[in-house]
Amino acid sequence: MLILGIDTSCDDTSSSVVEDGYRILSNVVSSQEEIHQRYGGIVPELASRRHLENIIPVVQSSLDKAGVSQNDIDAVAVCYGPGLIGSLLVGCCFVKAICYCFNKKIVTVNHLLGHINAIFLTDTKPSFPFICLVVSGGHTSLYRVNSHTDVVEMGKTLDDAAGEAYDKVAKMLGLGYPGGPRIDILSKEGNSYAFELPRAYLPDTFNFSFSGIKTAVKRLITEKGQTDGLSASIIKDISASFQRAIIDVLIKKIEWAVKTTGIKEVVISGGVAANRELRQRALSFGNQHDINIFFPPPYLCTDNGAMIAVVGYHEILQGRTSELDFNPKAYLPLG
Repeated sequence: MLILGIDTSCDDTSSSVVEDGYRILSNVVSSQEEIHQRYGGIVPELASRRHLENIIPVVQSSLDKAGVSQNDIDAVAVCYGPGLIGSLLVGCCFVKAICYCFNKKIVTVNHLLGHINAIFLTDTKPSFPFICLVVSGGHTSLYRVNSHTDVVEMGKTLDDAAGEAYDKVAKMLGLGYPGGPRIDILSKEGNSYAFELPRAYLPDTFNFSFSGIKTAVKRLITEKGQTDGLSASIIKDISASFQRAIIDVLIKKIEWAVKTTGIKEVVISGGVAANRELRQRALSFGNQHDINIFFPPPYLCTDNGAMIAVVGYHEILQGRTSELDFNPKAYLPLG
């Protein structure tokens, strides 16, 4: 079965052809990073307009690279939320049009479920049930995953997502956008114990909170700027200390989830899952506690159409498709 997967949930226009829910025939992603860099973050209106320009050539490129035509596709899976509503509208309206013209089935997919299922596009796959931490610019949530489409939310962020905190701290430090990769690179040269920043562990829950650490970093930057000045070495130390605090919380929540459920298979996905230190520390934690930790490769951590296609495949196996009258949803909780 060939599924065309399309994701326009944020600022990346992505399209992929996946065979039988695991074999990627093509995966095309058009990034808008260069457009949004000058503003220090994503401008929704600009993102929507670029999706309009990119959607047709990106989808056509994914079909060409897979060596198939629209007639060979069995169904089209599209992300219909959560995300930026203008961006979602572009992808959803496009899919409605091509499925109407070519008489194809439509499968609407939750973006978060896509991140969870990205791991099944790799050679090493977890067995059900497993714990999944989805950590990205817009989401930080912990799930118990019972099947490809059956998940239970255990906890979520009460304010900022981890990736959002990365971007905001990077902006305060003058590092530009996107902030996560820049902080990760600078952290290699900084002292992660130079500054002690707060950790909102929120005992007895699986929820997250990162607004406090963002505020603490802002105060630290103001203090250091007035006394010592923000030298390159101080910026590196702040970056390393901030990253250590964020990852301490993520690892602790995984530890509590494993102890509570007894499940020893953990998937970490989403854009922040590409972070070098998070990957190293999570794998080390897993080795120490006999827990299997799984990461998708970095190109499958960020938004992509392939992960949407995987979910679409399994939804079709269960006989679930959508009609042409569906609507995208900016807010779409999962589980």
